[in-house]
Amino acid sequence: MKKLTKKQFYLYIFLILSFVISITFVNNNYSFYEQPIAEVIETELIDTTEINDMYGNEDILYSQRIIAILKNSDSKGKLIYLTNEYSLSKAYDNEYQAGQKIFVSIDQVKVENQELTGTIKEFKRDTYVLIAAWIFIFALIIIGKKQGFFSVISLAVNAILLSYTLDIYINHPEISLVLICGASIFLFTCTSLLLVNGFNEKTYSAIIATILGTFSSLFIAYSVIWITSGNGLLQFLSSPYQMVFMAGLFIGSLGAVMDIAITMSSSLFSLYEKNNHITLKALRTSGREIGKDIMGTMTNILFFIYISGSIPFLLLYLKNDSLLGFTLSMNLSLELYRALAGGIGIVLTIPIGIYTTIFFINRKKARL
Repeated sequence: MKKLTKKQFYLYIFLILSFVISITFVNNNYSFYEQPIAEVIETELIDTTEINDMYGNEDILYSQRIIAILKNSDSKGKLIYLTNEYSLSKAYDNEYQAGQKIFVSIDQVKVENQELTGTIKEFKRDTYVLIAAWIFIFALIIIGKKQGFFSVISLAVNAILLSYTLDIYINHPEISLVLICGASIFLFTCTSLLLVNGFNEKTYSAIIATILGTFSSLFIAYSVIWITSGNGLLQFLSSPYQMVFMAGLFIGSLGAVMDIAITMSSSLFSLYEKNNHITLKALRTSGREIGKDIMGTMTNILFFIYISGSIPFLLLYLKNDSLLGFTLSMNLSLELYRALAGGIGIVLTIPIGIYTTIFFINRKKARL
């Protein structure tokens, strides 16, 4: 087994300490919230009722009595008595258990015994989100080593950039959201690829292919919207629907296009480095074969990513006896269009990636 270097050892110690400190913080960060937070200490099922919804479907409604202790606000340390109702499906509600932390609103104080009553708002989920994030970070670093670490840095930087981008649009709505997201594409692409793969010709080739592939697919998508005037598709979005939809396509298709671009660039540069005398025709042929192999899987990945978000709504519509055609048109039109637009980007990026990579390989050959 390979021994850890000093840098790796210190990095893992830093990550473990960061994990412990961050988990401890989110479990005790009540004072940072303005809304009252309570920890459930006791629950009791007090009633069960069979009901029929508006479509005639049978369901069961449960009533739950909850005792919780307030963790912040002026009533910190006091007990609060809550009532919670949840259905068997739990589609729009939750069943709460002892130990869970919830956001509440304090309604009133019973004068005779000074009991606090209130209403449950929602779960306090930051601990679970942070644990999932740390599992992701550790997996990236353990498997990817140095590149995994820079991938984490890249993801964090891109999240900050995206937040800043949205802030710019909110504070300056006169600026086109598509223009803001278009500029962000350059920053996201350069940040991700340069941090993970370094400053080299392979990375430069992937950056150019990503930008060209993304903007080409978005140009085709916009042309279709312009020709059809968005009929039958964009009425599901709020105004200005075209700008919001195109901005979403920009961000949504970028990841898949970037993956294709770096795969093509890395593969062709690897072939050239193993055989400096390989012909350009052989590189193009190899690039096409690689593109054929990854095109189908990447398109499917993009399709499943977009469609997965609609599954809960599909099930709810179908469970309430909505017609299949109506259900699909209401829930899948936008997602299918996004998947198709992203698929166009993937297909276009393959030849773009081949020729940009060959261009940089030729430059490298000329210097030798």
